[in-house]
Amino acid sequence: MKNTYCKKKVKAIKVNKKSISQLLGEMQNTGFQGRKLAEIVDVWEKMIRDPRLTIVLGYAGSLSTTGQWEIINWLIKNRYIDVLVGTGANLSEDIVEAMGYSYWKGHHVVNDAELLKADINRYYDVFGKETDYMEMTELIAKFYVENLKENIPYSSREVFYLFGNWLRKKGINSIVATAAKYKVPVFCPAIVDSPYGDAGLIARSKGFNLILDNMKDYTEFMSLSEKIKDTGVIYIGGGVPKDFIQLLAVTADLLYPEREIPGKKAKIFRAKRVKGKKNLVETYYPHKYALQITTDSPQWGGLSGCTFEEATSWGKEEIGAPKVQCYCDATIALPIITHALLERVKIKRKGTDFSHLLK
Repeated sequence: MKNTYCKKKVKAIKVNKKSISQLLGEMQNTGFQGRKLAEIVDVWEKMIRDPRLTIVLGYAGSLSTTGQWEIINWLIKNRYIDVLVGTGANLSEDIVEAMGYSYWKGHHVVNDAELLKADINRYYDVFGKETDYMEMTELIAKFYVENLKENIPYSSREVFYLFGNWLRKKGINSIVATAAKYKVPVFCPAIVDSPYGDAGLIARSKGFNLILDNMKDYTEFMSLSEKIKDTGVIYIGGGVPKDFIQLLAVTADLLYPEREIPGKKAKIFRAKRVKGKKNLVETYYPHKYALQITTDSPQWGGLSGCTFEEATSWGKEEIGAPKVQCYCDATIALPIITHALLERVKIKRKGTDFSHLLK
């Protein structure tokens, strides 16, 4: 009987001088999450070289406190991403360092009651001063009061673009400032669950009524589909950013009466007949590539650990699409991946033009 399983050999890694890219190339011939990490770099490189692709990055958790935010800036500057969807924590806590303050190397075993007395906030093994955090929050509130209009509904994308340009003028080159400069739209569907919400309360205490409109956010994000040919999605963590981005493949059509995105051919078409009612039409535009770095497991049923194979049943990922999930701490994986991309990719990527939004 012909053996169809034993085709590619596992190859042991020899220790010698090599670049990060070369090491990952060798890791492709190993196993477990080392191989998955190497596969992510390969697929991300293909995504960068695909001229039809819009790359959307989900950036979850509180990773900016661990020094990852400059990596996100680098991805934006090189247009290795076209759209950023983040948590409010990740899109605010980097401002502390961009303002000239610091986070500090701490320890996860410590007297937290003493930290409270010392006005120190702990992010696992990173320490941050509460005074720095509040200065950052007050800075956001100052922006609201001095630059936005009362009782006008803003999407998070509008706020970040205006705020980013305001920060740039002050020399505070945070993620949202860099995104504004390079015209990369930034969305935060859970924006009030962060210093941006706290700053809104400060603004309210001064008599300023800020309105952040989640529905406007969702509509703006889904309308991006009209400018997109194909999508590639990358998730650092999971959470709300992942779900928000995944839905771009299956709900953008709901914006249009005919349930089809104008000028764009659906890849999956379903018509469901409901007794006593007219047909319910659904069209799907699944993501062409999908990557994720996560520490969450699929068996608990949460979105953060949900496999791309499961997502395929929803029409969110294209059948047979290059898709890789690496179960690894993002603070390990992200620096390695981006340095390998730096070594491998020498082209200047133009990226998708969303300048019509940024006016």
